[in-house]
Amino acid sequence: MKCPACGSNDTHVIDTTREPGGGVRRRRVCKACGKRFSTTERVVETVPLVVKRGGRRETFNREKILEGLRISCAKRPVSAQDIERLADSIEAQVSATGKGEIPAREIGDRVLEGLKELDEVAYIRYAIVYLNLKDLESVKKEIEKLLGER
Repeated sequence: MKCPACGSNDTHVIDTTREPGGGVRRRRVCKACGKRFSTTERVVETVPLVVKRGGRRETFNREKILEGLRISCAKRPVSAQDIERLADSIEAQVSATGKGEIPAREIGDRVLEGLKELDEVAYIRYAIVYLNLKDLESVKKEIEKLLGER
C-alpha cells in the first residue's frame, strides 16, 4: 500500500478489524516516514444498473448516496460513521436484490427511510429535493406526516 504522505510502498499493517458492512479496515504505518493511516477494503460485487426517471441507466454509485446524505446531514448531530453505516446498508440492500436493474426511486425511498430513523431534520432536507416539494404547504404536509408517525 502506498503511503499518502510520502508515496513510499514500504508500509506495515498494525491492526485489522472487520466492518459490519462486510469490509476490512486496516491501520497502517509507513516505514519510511512513520505516518499512520487507515485503509478500507470492500468486496467488489457486481452492482445493478440504476434506472432513472427518464429511462436512462447508469451504474450504481455509492458516492452519490454518500454525497446526498452528507448534504442532508450538514450541521446536524449525525456522525460520519452513522452516514457511512447508512450508505453501507443501502448498498448492501441494493446488492441483495439480485436484480440487474433497480429503479432510482427504490434507492431514494431506502435513503428516506434510513434518514427518518437517523435524523428527522435531515430527512426533511432530503425529502424536499427528492420528493420535489415545491412550496411550504407540501413541506408542511410532509412534516405533519412525519410527526404523525411518531
